[in-house]
Amino acid sequence: MIRSHYKEAGVDLHKANELVNRIQPLVRKTFHGGVITDIGGFGGLYSLNCTDMDSPVLVSSTDGVGTKLKIASWANCHDTIGIDLVAMCVNDIIVQGARPLFFLDYLAMAAMDLDIVEQIISGIVAGCKEANCALIGGETAEMPGFYGENEYDMAGFTVGIVENAEIIDGSTIHVGDQIIGLASSGLHSNGYSLVRRIVMEQLRLQPDSLIPECGRSAGEELLEPTRIYVEPVLKTIRQFRIAGMAHITGGGLHDNIPRILPRTCQAIIHPGSWKTPPIFSFLQEHGNISDEEMYHVFNNGIGYVLIVDPKAAQDIIDFLGAAGEQAYRIGKIAPRDREAPAIRFLAQ
Repeated sequence: MIRSHYKEAGVDLHKANELVNRIQPLVRKTFHGGVITDIGGFGGLYSLNCTDMDSPVLVSSTDGVGTKLKIASWANCHDTIGIDLVAMCVNDIIVQGARPLFFLDYLAMAAMDLDIVEQIISGIVAGCKEANCALIGGETAEMPGFYGENEYDMAGFTVGIVENAEIIDGSTIHVGDQIIGLASSGLHSNGYSLVRRIVMEQLRLQPDSLIPECGRSAGEELLEPTRIYVEPVLKTIRQFRIAGMAHITGGGLHDNIPRILPRTCQAIIHPGSWKTPPIFSFLQEHGNISDEEMYHVFNNGIGYVLIVDPKAAQDIIDFLGAAGEQAYRIGKIAPRDREAPAIRFLAQ
């Protein structure tokens, strides 16, 4: 009888062990006081004794980066996609005022390329350090026959903590509040199926093709990492009362702001009140995309939104500016009739 081996089926267990040894020094750079275990075990341990909250609430989120992964493979550049993975998760939980505690990742591919995996993990580590959360575990799976050559998929998971009395849920939003938008770094991690259709299929650009409007190559522009808003937002909510917040991800401003609005409130957004990165006009022109579709698919230059008291709006904008964020007053909260839409885009 012929002996069969796992390696011949496409799975190399020795590579998995080598990977743990290679990434341990990177991962440990994200550890802080709550971490009480090393990587490589069956579960990551995190102690909540590091908090002095009276009534702590855990807040969790999971997400991926969608078909932006295709861009990383197209450009053969994998060291920033992990930042996107962290950003998509941690930006979600700070919406409710939570401070990220720890992060876990899942990575699957046909055959493990240690150099590529190390690049990916280095990006996750960079994102975790920026978000001040610990990378306490993850899973890397070889799945031959399931993924094509050079293909991989990723998912991220994060857990944060917030004092129960300080949860931000939008319930205190009222008519007259101002909407402040924080600048995005570009496309972030949404709309890439449409982006790929325009850039790769219609225009047939290569990763090193110059996009003159953006002043850099297609690969560089499309792989610009998602901005992580953790530190500036958490600093802001410690100084000011924030009625509601929204992470502008899939669905754009059109879908994400209404998620936090009371039924009696309508968001009025003023297009043109913020600076839009040139990649958006480039895509709209070459893809012949309507304004409505643009606001439904992309962030269009606004990656995060805060809804605040009008008396504090300028102070908050100035505070965020001092923290390194470009903040804009992009709209206001108006009364909403029963049949009216939750959000409207009106020129000033």
